[in-house]
Amino acid sequence: MATRPRALSGIQPTAGSFHLGNYLGAIRQYVALQETHDAFYMVVDLHAITIPQEPADLRANTRLAAAQLLAAGLDPQRCTLFIQSHVPEHAQLGWVMNCLTGFGEASRMTQFKDKSAKQGADRATVGLFTYPILQVADILLYQADSVPVGEDQRQHVELTRDLAERFNTRFGSTFTIPKPHIVKEVAKIYDLQDPSIKMSKSASTPKGLVNLLDDPKVTAKKIKSAVTDTGTEIRFDAQGKPGISNLLTIYSTLTGADIADLEQRYEGKGYGALKVDLADAMVDFVTPFRSRTQEYLDDPETLDSILAEGAEKARAVAAETLAQAYDRIGFLPAKH
Repeated sequence: MATRPRALSGIQPTAGSFHLGNYLGAIRQYVALQETHDAFYMVVDLHAITIPQEPADLRANTRLAAAQLLAAGLDPQRCTLFIQSHVPEHAQLGWVMNCLTGFGEASRMTQFKDKSAKQGADRATVGLFTYPILQVADILLYQADSVPVGEDQRQHVELTRDLAERFNTRFGSTFTIPKPHIVKEVAKIYDLQDPSIKMSKSASTPKGLVNLLDDPKVTAKKIKSAVTDTGTEIRFDAQGKPGISNLLTIYSTLTGADIADLEQRYEGKGYGALKVDLADAMVDFVTPFRSRTQEYLDDPETLDSILAEGAEKARAVAAETLAQAYDRIGFLPAKH
């Protein structure tokens, strides 16, 4: 029987509730990939501390992220779910990769420029500068064939490929060269109040952001008060009708209905009819999602045992990769 290709991805535990853009843009792909790949998913708490965190909040948000991933459909029998800091090999291989990366190479990472500009140059840490190199270690530890990422992370996968090839050339074949898994048909979800910007915690207005753990009534109200466009015709036109196009995209991605079918269904009906139906569909989705998340949070023993089992499975793979890399570099093995 052919072994399945391996995929790895991670999500930050800094956001509290996942929002609709996270779910439709990334997490739904995680759920699908566990059926076709040997999938490893982690809550990247080491990456989270590149910006200051309150310890209690970081701990709570890490549990919350894991609970939401499970509520969204990740199945510990079909994938490996773990917390990054529970697998110390990430930081260990991260140091090795730091020592292979040119300073100019690290300086060219566009996300550092964006993030350090937001923090202020004097407050940006060395960790923020080198986090793409830790991300390289995250990927290479699991010999991942593919990495599900957004277009904005493509550059980090290219760095991973470069460093893997550099290591393999210098020390002998050790790491799989991964490919970015950018799902072309993944819809971009925009702010409900400003459809010119992507829905995100940092950029969106409170009324434009749909948090999955919000009260369903709040979510329905946000959908019903979403910005629309001039005219009354319901058709997809990203340039001419960005508000309605965004609602059609959300509806289509959430329910699986084809956009052309939705246009036909609402022909001759006003924007109000579309919003009411979409609000109902959102409530139908978030209500069980919220209750499943809460079930995991209310049963910390079960959640902890899932994460402990995931870390054990992850470490079995990571430790083997790290031992091979250490041996190739020429580190003296420790005798136990």
